[in-house]
Amino acid sequence: MAAITEQLQHRGVPFETLVHGKAFTSLDEAQSLGIAPDEVLKTLIVDTAAGHALVVLPADRRVDMRLVEKAVGDKHAHLATEGELARDFPGIELGALPPVGSALGAATFVDPQVMQREMVVFAAGTTTESVRIRTEDLFRGEAITVTPLAKQPG
Repeated sequence: MAAITEQLQHRGVPFETLVHGKAFTSLDEAQSLGIAPDEVLKTLIVDTAAGHALVVLPADRRVDMRLVEKAVGDKHAHLATEGELARDFPGIELGALPPVGSALGAATFVDPQVMQREMVVFAAGTTTESVRIRTEDLFRGEAITVTPLAKQPG
């Protein structure tokens, strides 16, 4: 069992564990599970002057770094490299970051489109296990900032 699912159980949060073929991106995860990409969360780590920050948006959206820089208050914020991720989050497989800042010791910024979904799916720290959960249950008790983070289509 992944550390994130253990944390959710400890918090008494209802969720469903989904096992699937290897998925290295949130779009791969959606395809492997046979669900729409906007149901899956993409979680990115951004390095800021204050430390790591999580950026959470629907899998079918692209991050807008100008919006991220504004949200985190650091015009030099940048996406963490694979090496930094492997070093700083050794228990989490690359491409499988869960959107739970309290579990990763990081501030969490969530795109408003995520909050519009009743249910979401996200990687549970491995490339073969995901969690389906009510959005409000996922973020209950979490310190999050809801702010635009995704590029607008077109």
